[in-house]
Amino acid sequence: MKTILGFDYGTRWIGVAAGQTLTGTATALQPLMAKDGVPRWEEIEGLLQEWKPQLVIVGLPLNMDGTESELSQRARKFGNRIHGRFGVDIGFWDERLSSFEAKGDIIEQRHSKQFKQMKVDSLSARLILESWMRSQPE
Repeated sequence: MKTILGFDYGTRWIGVAAGQTLTGTATALQPLMAKDGVPRWEEIEGLLQEWKPQLVIVGLPLNMDGTESELSQRARKFGNRIHGRFGVDIGFWDERLSSFEAKGDIIEQRHSKQFKQMKVDSLSARLILESWMRSQPE
């Protein structure tokens, strides 16, 4: 069983989720504020210390044709900085439809307090992480 953290990178908010491969499920955590895409690195360090993940997955917001956008390049840089600062293994995952799906989840379950309180970004991080886990061989 591996513990994995997932991030949905954004310039104002960075969604966060924690998951484990035994069940293939993830939980949305409190999103992190970012200033022009720069997080408070001590918050990332705190998450890494708390969850002790064996892997971090960062969503790549690719264009619909699969090419990289400016934001996907920034997300890649964010993941590489996590690796460089903290030495944790990093993976990247196509997140093209995760924010759209997360907004659908909120609309569908709008009566649920948990969904109202959780930002779309962290729900997207959860979907990114669960999608990545589903894609892995048994």
